Amino acid sequence: MNRIKNYDRLASDIDKWLKDYYYMHDLKAFVVGVSGGIDSAVVSTLCAKTGLPTYVLTMPLHSKKENSELSWSHASSLVEKYSNVTLVNIDLTETYDKFMFWVDDEFTGNELANANTKSRLRMVSLYQVAGAVGGIVVGTGNKVEDYGIGFYTKYGDGGVDIAPIADLYKTEVRELGGYLGVSFDIIDAKPTDGLWEDGRSDEDQIGATYSELEEAMEKGTGRAVDILYNFNKQNRHKMEPIPTFKI
Repeated sequence: MNRIKNYDRLASDIDKWLKDYYYMHDLKAFVVGVSGGIDSAVVSTLCAKTGLPTYVLTMPLHSKKENSELSWSHASSLVEKYSNVTLVNIDLTETYDKFMFWVDDEFTGNELANANTKSRLRMVSLYQVAGAVGGIVVGTGNKVEDYGIGFYTKYGDGGVDIAPIADLYKTEVRELGGYLGVSFDIIDAKPTDGLWEDGRSDEDQIGATYSELEEAMEKGTGRAVDILYNFNKQNRHKMEPIPTFKI
């Protein structure tokens, strides 16, 4: 699903939006986690191109070699190209292992809970850096993930301050990445959250491709309509305000 006619204009509009927010809130930096995927590559590049202080974090955590290499390669290329970019590497593997060691066995047998803990450790790391430098955490979720199926960890990768690409479909993010000069290795990489030991992709977990989900969101057609509906219903709690009892 590609609704964008002019990617030069889109990049310029996002650049202005980021700068306006930065100066309006008297910020000191943007902080972005870089996973090796196209979404974080595009967001980190957009932040870097503003010329404003940008911290890109690589946070390996039992990560697959190929994901770590893509993440490090992209982050390093930003540092080489943009003088306003600082690379921070925080290896969370030992931290996660120690945490799980001290948790009673009865609470460590659920793979999804364990995967979400990994995502939340990364969120904590991002906010530690953001707090230290007076910055904000910039989200990397796209439209399907953030508003279609809720495919993110609550208080993990869903814990962000601003979301510059959350109204873009994955197809459009890839196109924007090409315009921005993101490596084709990253553009063509199979999307994955990197939270599972078996290396399963996003689409393996969802049961549909991003293109199919985009068609279901935009047109209400295609084989992914039921998948979209079921995920949206299941994850609605992530996308709505926290229920509050009022007196």
